[in-house]
Amino acid sequence: MRDRVPFPRFRAQYLAVCALYAALALLWVADLSSARAGHAGAGPRAWLFPVVGPVIAGLVLLPAARPRAVTWRMAAAVVLSWLLTGFLLLPGERIVNGAWGLLETACLLVALVRVARKEGPPGMAVALSAALGLAVIVVPLRMAELNLMVAFSFLLTFCVGAAIGLGSYLRVLDGRRVRAISAVREGERRELARDLHDFVAHHVTGIVIQAQAARTIRQTAPEQVDPLLEGIERAGAETLDSMRRLVRVLREEEGEPLRPGDTLDELPSLVAEFTRNGGPPVALEVTEAARRARLGPEVETSVQRVVREALTNVRRHAPAAPSADVRIDADAERLTVQVRNAPSPERRFAPLGGRGGFGLLGLRERVEAVEGELRAEPTADGGWLVAAAFPAPGGAGPMAGSPR
Repeated sequence: MRDRVPFPRFRAQYLAVCALYAALALLWVADLSSARAGHAGAGPRAWLFPVVGPVIAGLVLLPAARPRAVTWRMAAAVVLSWLLTGFLLLPGERIVNGAWGLLETACLLVALVRVARKEGPPGMAVALSAALGLAVIVVPLRMAELNLMVAFSFLLTFCVGAAIGLGSYLRVLDGRRVRAISAVREGERRELARDLHDFVAHHVTGIVIQAQAARTIRQTAPEQVDPLLEGIERAGAETLDSMRRLVRVLREEEGEPLRPGDTLDELPSLVAEFTRNGGPPVALEVTEAARRARLGPEVETSVQRVVREALTNVRRHAPAAPSADVRIDADAERLTVQVRNAPSPERRFAPLGGRGGFGLLGLRERVEAVEGELRAEPTADGGWLVAAAFPAPGGAGPMAGSPR
């Protein structure tokens, strides 16, 4: 399930891609001009640059279905470049107008950044980066003028170093982001595990008390034993249902134990605290159907977490929003939570959690851990909506409007 990206951010990415392709097109036009000018001296050899350049551009820039295909494409591009260089170094007329293949060189530098950033095994990344870097440095050897060869090779050495540095820097950032995402997911699992631990302890305590009571009254009031046994059976079933979703590692921090059925009652205080701390006025609506819904304890805490996280992001990304509303409803199959804020005069086009943030990621991890669904998207009037659907007795259906 993908989140909808605000249009201005998509437009910026689209314009950046268009600028890149426009620059490459200009370099190809320069190759065509050089080929036309050098045709008289070098003959058909001069037309190799405008022919090979687009081929290498296709190998480097076109998307691939599998990561292994990207590796083979980069390897094919560097082999093709080396073959062209070797062919032009064979005896014959050299190109004397200063051309060597500008589009090809630019695409090889793009490939170098890509390989340094995303190529998997370090050994393969180093080998492919070295081959690409050397291919870029030696392309000026195709020219006839010695001074131009040395000057342009020296200049391209710095370009190769910059490309490797940029790719390595992006690789480090990607690694940090992966580790941060893993930490967020692990934190959500630990928090959910602790909540489930509290609920299991609550149910087990009730089971022990009812069992002791049944043993005490079995001689004096045997007719009351069956209701106690039914309570034990019900509490045991609820405990097993919670334990089924218990993740492996419990959160280490100690906190106030949680009790089933309290989370919906705590929402008014949560909303009031949000408004007291500088947030916009919030209208809270919990329908009678939602209050009657019999939910698992982990679902109850997840509902509260959705509301808290969504309101926190209203404060972060729409601090001047005039209002927000929270609605919790239920039917026979699901319980739905919707947090919507009105458009803010101070428009901030950023996804929930901010650029590079992990608020929405952690929230989705929490919701999906209890078999729910989450979506976040801009509204038609310029506001923002966070909607979650949780399973209720009878099964869970997909959220309206969510992609299948």
